Amino acid sequence: MALDFRLSDRIDHDALRRQFLRNGRVEIEGLLAEDQAETLRHYLLARTDWKLVMNAGDKVYEMTREAYVAMDPAQRGQLDQHIVNAGREGFQYRYEAIRVPDAGRTADPSDLLTGFVAFLSSPAVLAMLGAILGCKDDAAFADGQATSYGAGHFLTRHDDDVAGKHRRAAYVYSLAPAWRAEWGGLLMFHGDDGNIEEAFAPRMDALRLFSVPQQHSVSYVTPFAPEPRLSITGWLRANGP
Repeated sequence: MALDFRLSDRIDHDALRRQFLRNGRVEIEGLLAEDQAETLRHYLLARTDWKLVMNAGDKVYEMTREAYVAMDPAQRGQLDQHIVNAGREGFQYRYEAIRVPDAGRTADPSDLLTGFVAFLSSPAVLAMLGAILGCKDDAAFADGQATSYGAGHFLTRHDDDVAGKHRRAAYVYSLAPAWRAEWGGLLMFHGDDGNIEEAFAPRMDALRLFSVPQQHSVSYVTPFAPEPRLSITGWLRANGP
């Protein structure tokens, strides 16, 4: 399968630039040309190589779906409880992912995930996003991964600022149609006073961009969410400082 990704012709660049200037965040509704988002969504839902991603402090652990299901129920319960307990105080996350290596941005065109990340790294798209963000000549490429947040998945507060990564902005491209905010999975931005300044519910074919560093989290997905919160996430990065 191959798909020639194209931007929608309904994007108002000037309005988006003004929106970003207000608080370092912007939402681009209807990023892709007609039906392309739906094709990408179905492609990702059919993938079977999703891995559960979680952390213990600074260490990252991955587990296939099959390995998680095959765990002894008592062991799986202990793992789940450990992750929940760790999320009370420190930085903790649990979700499923399919990663796109930085070196694979121009890989097999039949891989729509790799193709989408390569599309974000194309000169035309980088120029458009750079103009909105005010860094026209700074962002050199986009990295990315597909993420799936099912029941019990979450990502606690952090700011995305990692030394040596040269991240200029983060993005979340949502592929979850008809999502209700009470299902969880909200992209939330934290104020210094402990309150939530702004939150975005998943929305089909919407690209959320925000400057780095910025405190944010993804709220706990509830057991009554009927499907995973599907998205492609990553950063616009420079080649150096």
